Amino acid sequence: MRPNLTTELHDLFASRITLLDGAMGTTIRNYGIDEAGARGKRFADAPKDLLNNGDILSLTQPDTIGDIHKRFLEAGSDIIETNTFSATTISQSEFFIEDPRATGGRKDPEFFQGILGNSFLQELARDINVESAKLARQWADRVGEETGIKRYVAGAIGPLTVSLTNATDHDDPAFRMVTFDQVKQAYREQAKALVDGGCDLLMVETIFDSLNAKAALVAIQELFDAEEARIPIMISAAVGLGGETMISAQRIEALWITFQHLDPIAIGLNCSLGPDLMRPFLAQLAHIAAAYTSCYPNAGLPNPLAPTGFDLEPHHMAEYLSEFAQAGLLNLVGGCCGNTPAHIEAIAEAVKQHAPRLARKPAA
Repeated sequence: MRPNLTTELHDLFASRITLLDGAMGTTIRNYGIDEAGARGKRFADAPKDLLNNGDILSLTQPDTIGDIHKRFLEAGSDIIETNTFSATTISQSEFFIEDPRATGGRKDPEFFQGILGNSFLQELARDINVESAKLARQWADRVGEETGIKRYVAGAIGPLTVSLTNATDHDDPAFRMVTFDQVKQAYREQAKALVDGGCDLLMVETIFDSLNAKAALVAIQELFDAEEARIPIMISAAVGLGGETMISAQRIEALWITFQHLDPIAIGLNCSLGPDLMRPFLAQLAHIAAAYTSCYPNAGLPNPLAPTGFDLEPHHMAEYLSEFAQAGLLNLVGGCCGNTPAHIEAIAEAVKQHAPRLARKPAA
């Protein structure tokens, strides 16, 4: 495990608004990768299409993923995320295992116990996380050395394709497809691989279901206890038009209360909404949170006719997020879906004149 950089990151976040990166998936679209390219030699005989499995490209198209990291770093990102948004055994099973519902069965804890014990999926998930972390580490260190500005790697831990909160069987309201312990196990394996690959911090992001996120964070704490070491944690939720997490329907204040005991170095909002719709909820979070605050919204709401799938261009995002910074809402800023390196470059230029939000120093 890398050294605990909590104090170093505190000093960075307190000294200036820190830049995150943009959307890996959006940027991948510009490289014209086809199904054969996504599969590569390793997965040439995979039973399902893999083109939409962006995480697997760290194994089959590492030069492409490395180039995307490089472009975001050159655009001004201080922190880049690993290409591991769905790199758990549970999420990767969607691309490799037949859905039992197609033949009259159902997904249930017994099914997911088989997923967790599947040696192919275990090896796959570990390889994606370790190699993605190494790839991001390589480029962060290289650009940091070239520019004299240190760069950092955040291990991206995204949501799952199953929910601990949502009841899926109306005839059995207590039924859940998967158990808390199963979700925790999948996340612990991911966190361990990200740490082994060289991440500086772990980011539990795009939280739709607070209970899933709690399982991820319990897994991380258990990992830290086992390793007798820790690295900083960042937490970021996706909210709907009412400011609620989109599955667990947890409002902003409840979100902070749920996770504050973990002493995250930062907590924030990402995805789901464009900056205009996200602003009131970010303002609420900035008012109540003791940790630093982050914001990386989508480039507006989805629009399939737009070149990136979202309407807002770099100058639009720069204008919105500059106002957020001027209002004292930000310590970390970046972009989610629809945000390319050009968006991040424009955001970086727009916020550099503004001071960061004040926050207390997290415990080391």
